[in-house]
Amino acid sequence: VRATIPGSYWDWERDLAERPPWRRQLIGLAENLQPIGFVQIIDPAEEETRYWGDAPRGQRAIDVWIGEASVLGRGYGTAILRAALDVCFADPDVETVLVDPLVSNVRACRFYERLGFVFVERRRFDAHECCVYALSRERYDDDRRGDGGDAPPVADSKIVGAS
Repeated sequence: VRATIPGSYWDWERDLAERPPWRRQLIGLAENLQPIGFVQIIDPAEEETRYWGDAPRGQRAIDVWIGEASVLGRGYGTAILRAALDVCFADPDVETVLVDPLVSNVRACRFYERLGFVFVERRRFDAHECCVYALSRERYDDDRRGDGGDAPPVADSKIVGAS
């Protein structure tokens, strides 16, 4: 995770050990149970650094990291993100899920768009220029019912809770 954002200020050892009520951390596993990714889900209205500003209730924000280049393009990210969305929308109060890939990460932006996220705005978070995308519960429900258009293929993977 540390290598995904060069110069990152995050103190991962400390952050992973903390378990605040506004955050869930999940580990993505390949079919052979090899860890291949990490997901963080936060409630932006409760998150203590105010990264998202004054966010309204009823939102979640997801960060997804896929570890090794060898697992990219094989459907794991799609499976992991869909599982994380299931976790988010299992809460009946959640109406919107946000993501904020770096503007320079064109592949991630296209990935989120393919999965139904809608571009909201470009925003600077600390030193990083990001694209903010949102997925509404309505669009999520449409996708789950099969009304959301062609979905990309999904690998056989799982997520497990780390906190």
